[in-house]
Amino acid sequence: MWWFQQGLSFLPSALVIWTSAAFIFSYITAVTLHHIDPALPYISDTGTLAPEKCLFGAMLNIAAVLCVATIYVRYKQVHALSPEENVIIKLNKAGLVLGILSCLGLAVVANFQKTALFAAHVSGAVLTFGMGSLYMFVQTILSYQMQPKIHGKQVFWIRLLLVIWCGVSAFSMLTCSSILHSGNFGTDLEQKLHWNPEDKGYVLHMITTAAEWSMSFSFFGFFLTYIRDFQKISLRVEANLHGLTLYDTAPCPFNGERTRLLSRDI
Repeated sequence: MWWFQQGLSFLPSALVIWTSAAFIFSYITAVTLHHIDPALPYISDTGTLAPEKCLFGAMLNIAAVLCVATIYVRYKQVHALSPEENVIIKLNKAGLVLGILSCLGLAVVANFQKTALFAAHVSGAVLTFGMGSLYMFVQTILSYQMQPKIHGKQVFWIRLLLVIWCGVSAFSMLTCSSILHSGNFGTDLEQKLHWNPEDKGYVLHMITTAAEWSMSFSFFGFFLTYIRDFQKISLRVEANLHGLTLYDTAPCPFNGERTRLLSRDI
């Protein structure tokens, strides 16, 4: 059995691979059509103009669904492992809410381009990165609470390093972006897709975009740490029949048969 066939380990793997593919394909398309500069554009810039925005939006919508599934499975796993720990239960619920809000923000980013509806796009980005960062932080605390009884210390330290990486990237991005959009470097910068080294604020722009990509990579790394955890969990879905017909009349004699929707444990 291959590693991705064990439990639900394919889920975080598929999330990272699919999201990476969304960024790569839209980036290649945008650069090929000269819609953006090859050197460190904003992630959103790779999905601003047609046709790459269609690809970007469709793939990120699927990524948001995969992310919700991954976050929900993680929630159920922690709940099953620590059903009576009040602190862990509260943190687990908080993580679920934060994770779903982050996924909602990803869907907003995918469907509202910054050149069309800048306010909606920025709101989605704040949800994605802001709630996503908090989700990582909460999951890291959970990892600390669950070690060494549930898993080893190594998992906690890896996730802590990824959270620190994410925090440094977020701080750099917010600081440089705030200075860049302070009004001292021109107006309508959100509409600008091409930057030259001679432009005012070029260095700040490059630091901001580098920090944004770096923050995304920290997200990818964090979800990859779920692979080993998800190898230890499986889900089963069953259909419980409450009658032999779908009419609203009196039910026919019924023996309580159950039919599996999925033939194998996942």
